[in-house]
Amino acid sequence: MNQSKYPFGDAEITALRERVIEEMSPKRFHHTAAVEDMVTRLATLFCPEDIPALRVAALLHDITKEYDVPTHKAILTRFGQAPEAGEEYAYKTFHARTAALLIPEKYPAFNCETVVSAVRWHTTGRAGMTLTEKLLYLADYIDESRLFPDCVRLRSFFWNGSPEGMTMEERHTHLRRTLIMSYDMTMRALLSEDAVISPDTALARNELVLEELMCCR
Repeated sequence: MNQSKYPFGDAEITALRERVIEEMSPKRFHHTAAVEDMVTRLATLFCPEDIPALRVAALLHDITKEYDVPTHKAILTRFGQAPEAGEEYAYKTFHARTAALLIPEKYPAFNCETVVSAVRWHTTGRAGMTLTEKLLYLADYIDESRLFPDCVRLRSFFWNGSPEGMTMEERHTHLRRTLIMSYDMTMRALLSEDAVISPDTALARNELVLEELMCCR
């Protein structure tokens, strides 16, 4: 029997889920549970060995989502990560940063790099994303609780491509193309709102587009 590379398993994850239920609104937990389900499906295709960590990351990715902006700024300041000029207006990205900062303090049993980095980058993405970071980012976008047209469209694009029948190389190409589409959707939506676009999002998108140009065209 293969031993997990993570120091937690089903029992610990179940206990974490019960704790998280008590710490967020029913609506937020409904989304959180849906992300856990989706990231498990995605990880089954790409990295089954990382399912435990990605389930934990899904449960923790929105633990600060319902905090107000002053609370987010106070947490960032306490950890020496006060928003820089421009970043202070990208409010929707704050929860990813504050959640990642609080995991070692509030959930030390789950403080591992795979969990923390996936939580940290699940909203903006970044250049040089790891596979597990990409999977949580995508799961958060296409989980079954998401009914926004862009989310429905992206979910259909990924699963209607039948990734289960692809080779691993084909799956990674399909993942890259899905992520590019997601970044394009995100940036168009932010532009339509005259909102700040995180530089990390632009860098993540450009890196993937360059990979696509070099590898597949």
